Amino acid sequence: MLNVSIGGARRFAAQTWSMARIKEAGKALGGTVNDVVLAMCGGALRTYLEEQNALPDKPLVAMCPVSIRAEGDQNAGNSITALLANLATDKPDPLERFSAIRDSVQAAKSVLSEMTPLQRMLVGALNGAPVLTGAVPGLVDRTAPAFNVIISNVPGPRTDMFWNGFEMDGCYPASIPIDGVALNITCTSSGSSMHFGLTGCRTSVPHLQRILAHLEDALTQLEESVA
Repeated sequence: MLNVSIGGARRFAAQTWSMARIKEAGKALGGTVNDVVLAMCGGALRTYLEEQNALPDKPLVAMCPVSIRAEGDQNAGNSITALLANLATDKPDPLERFSAIRDSVQAAKSVLSEMTPLQRMLVGALNGAPVLTGAVPGLVDRTAPAFNVIISNVPGPRTDMFWNGFEMDGCYPASIPIDGVALNITCTSSGSSMHFGLTGCRTSVPHLQRILAHLEDALTQLEESVA
């Protein structure tokens, strides 16, 4: 139900989580903040697709944009590539799912680390090609993308933000589903918070807001598994 042609109507759902919870879970599990974010998404999507009687036997794959900018690089413009991460939605156990996701991301990063910057950009172009070709009418019916969902984690300011003395409660990214990939999950951090923004095709991804509750459940399961 995710790799389908989409219409013009959208649903948007958003929620904020404590960065401390995510960091503590990652530390206890031997992973990173991004590993926990992907595990939350994998667990949430597994539950959501089970509710819709649409959980595939094979695990979902996420396309994740990642920065390849060298530390200290002050040049203008973006310098990114894209890796494909196994979301392990075929695994009911949250610990096994987390381990599979972490190993998948580490393997992808290991391959990228051995490439030149140009090679990384070419790999990103190939992995992200459906983002561009999705605009071609009818193409999605002939060529299935190599991934099922787009998940981005965009680092934001490391301190809490204020305006006229009032603290910012949320900063929710609204991104773009594409034809053939009906759901986009984008996260951004700010200070002590991680903000999730989910944008989906209204008809292809019904009851989008339920995924927010499943994200919380997935994080709680990870916390309980190492308690």
